[in-house]
Amino acid sequence: MSDELWRLGAVKTAAMIASGDVSSAEVTESHLARMAKVNPALNAVTNDLSVSARATAIEADRATAANEAGGQLHGVPMTIKENVDQAGYSTPNGIVALNDAIATDDSPVVANVREAGAVILGRTNTPEFSFRWFTDNDLRGMTNNPWDETRTPGGSSGGAAASLAAGVGCLAHGNDLGGSLRYPAYCCGLATIRPSLGRVAAYNPGAPEERTPAQQLMSVQGPIGRSVADVRLGLEVMAGTDWRDPWQSAPQSMLEKASEPIRVAVSADPIGVGVDPSVAEAVWQAAAWLSSAGYEITEVDPPEAAKIAEDWRRLIFTEAAQLMSPTIAEIGSLNCQQVFDDYIYSVDQLDLPGYMRVMADRTRQRRLWAGFMQENPLLLMPVSGEVPMPQNDDLQGKSRVKSMLDAQAPLYIVNHLGLPAASVPTGLVNGVPMGVQIVGQAFREDLCLDAAQVIENKVGILCEQLWAREE
Repeated sequence: MSDELWRLGAVKTAAMIASGDVSSAEVTESHLARMAKVNPALNAVTNDLSVSARATAIEADRATAANEAGGQLHGVPMTIKENVDQAGYSTPNGIVALNDAIATDDSPVVANVREAGAVILGRTNTPEFSFRWFTDNDLRGMTNNPWDETRTPGGSSGGAAASLAAGVGCLAHGNDLGGSLRYPAYCCGLATIRPSLGRVAAYNPGAPEERTPAQQLMSVQGPIGRSVADVRLGLEVMAGTDWRDPWQSAPQSMLEKASEPIRVAVSADPIGVGVDPSVAEAVWQAAAWLSSAGYEITEVDPPEAAKIAEDWRRLIFTEAAQLMSPTIAEIGSLNCQQVFDDYIYSVDQLDLPGYMRVMADRTRQRRLWAGFMQENPLLLMPVSGEVPMPQNDDLQGKSRVKSMLDAQAPLYIVNHLGLPAASVPTGLVNGVPMGVQIVGQAFREDLCLDAAQVIENKVGILCEQLWAREE
């Protein structure tokens, strides 16, 4: 039994530890053995914390034996992405020059999972500056997708998703400025939620300066899980309050019950640039499953999606061109510099008045979507317009980067608006995961996850098919 404990999700593992059916030490050893088996081929966990994980598990079992109250993740193994501060370890963010910068305090998301009793197995890989949909850097190397090593595991939380899909940890931490939770989950056959802006506190105590305005408004922290139930638990834990993030909203313990049937707008090509046929098929299959569960389905495109996508690009890459260019030129790898330059080339840069106008118009766009979602509380659409991309496909030149930005637009329009969005698998296409995302009204992560659960009920836990390949 102990050899198979790594297969269990966070909810099940927490319940078994709480009931005394298994010990945290047993669970942790199972995950560490799994990590030793699969991580050499994946290169997903790049900082092995086995020693401290074992010590944390032993302490969790001592507390259990003493009938001391434990948190919701008491004794449950998980991973943390290498771009947030964890006291005692570096926060390199994929950059060689930053590997000696040791954090002296935990970021809020790390503090919250520790407070809940989680056992941190290791820290996971991310691209340089967490700025790509691929996970590769000169410091740690390339992370492989456990389903198909020729395909990206996604980015920037590629290490988090690849390790979790392979059975390392019950949960994984990630973050999302332009799809970095949802895209890795999509590529690796996992579930996730991009929380609303302000749901989960974000702050890196070791950061030399605050993030740029658009990043502050569009980046969030969140959980990745192998099941929707695990994602719910991870979100609840990560959303603990922390005064260090002035953007965080008060937790909502009681949400108004949604009137039924809940109307779902379905858009297979919200940007209007075309999508892979398998992507559209996944959207309509998910719509059929929701319809059979009692949701009201209507085919309608969300308002101004293409303009919102362009505005995200212009804000993010104008800020990057102004403030990141010297740093990337100084400490970024040649690959990082090439991709960065191609991003900048692909987007019209804003002058100061233009920047202010686009930032101001974001409020109008949020109001426009709020009105749209009064009629359609949920929006079902692709995660990406393409199947998971070949590894390092963004190194193919400016033309490919431009088409990639178009394909990934369903991801980052949600960031621009600060809305929640769940990603959930719908099955496999030629052996590679496929999925959809479900966007909700601000702070209605519950409705997104309810719909995602309906889809998961039809598909099952996709990673079990990956593990079956080993048998």
